Amino acid sequence: MAHRLGFKNHRSARPAFAVTLSRAAILAGALALAGCQTAGLNAVTPLAPSQAVNIASLTEVIDSNPSDPGAYNMRGTAYGTQGRFQDALSDFNQALTLNPTFYQALANRALVHREMGNEDLALADYSASIAANPAYDTAYVGRGNIYREQGQFALALADYERAIFLNSSDARAYYNRALIFQGQNNHILAIEDFTTAIGFNPNAAAPYMSRGLSYLALRDFGAALEDFDAVLGREPRNVDAWINRGLALEAAGDSENALVSYQRALAIDGSNPDARQGLGRVN
Repeated sequence: MAHRLGFKNHRSARPAFAVTLSRAAILAGALALAGCQTAGLNAVTPLAPSQAVNIASLTEVIDSNPSDPGAYNMRGTAYGTQGRFQDALSDFNQALTLNPTFYQALANRALVHREMGNEDLALADYSASIAANPAYDTAYVGRGNIYREQGQFALALADYERAIFLNSSDARAYYNRALIFQGQNNHILAIEDFTTAIGFNPNAAAPYMSRGLSYLALRDFGAALEDFDAVLGREPRNVDAWINRGLALEAAGDSENALVSYQRALAIDGSNPDARQGLGRVN
């Protein structure tokens, strides 16, 4: 998905539903997905074939310019998007050996550490990136994401707000701040931030999914359906979007169309327990 918190180039379990669940419980269960279904603005992108070819080209650049930290950062970026994290770390380490204040490389290495589960190292690198360039909004968003996942919401909010101050069009900062508001059941503020994120990055599916869940919590089923349909328009095989669409229709009392949505989810993932349970409720 576009505009995610990804690498920067620089040459320089939903709870199980019982069949007898009330509509309120269905909505609460759907909202439990808000933090785990919606990582689209922060995920690592798989390497495309053209990027794989690019690694060979970048290696040639490094062979010709072994003292260029930007070249190592660029190849580390390519390795990172491929999931070759050890190779990426080696390149970012070399870039930082050549230029210890290379703030983009610090943020990129932080993202690799985060993907590898090394949160303390990721936090240290994001903070070092911020120290090297206090105006680098990407590092604030990255550090804020770790704070948010750790439940340190005040620190996360402070980082997101600083990122927005530095770059008022940073969709990632609005999106992740909205996830905190949503987790605190402040759905009005969450919807405002999700909407802003969508305005700056209308092609990303994740903010539509999350905003739909907040609309669902507010029992605005029509708006929720529009958002889940927007996700499916971008990702037709998104099982969670089909399930959430079914939940919205079910909560609105439209069992017939909810049945269709759960069936579509099962056609994609026949073993999905949430789709099976939803089908059992409305069938």
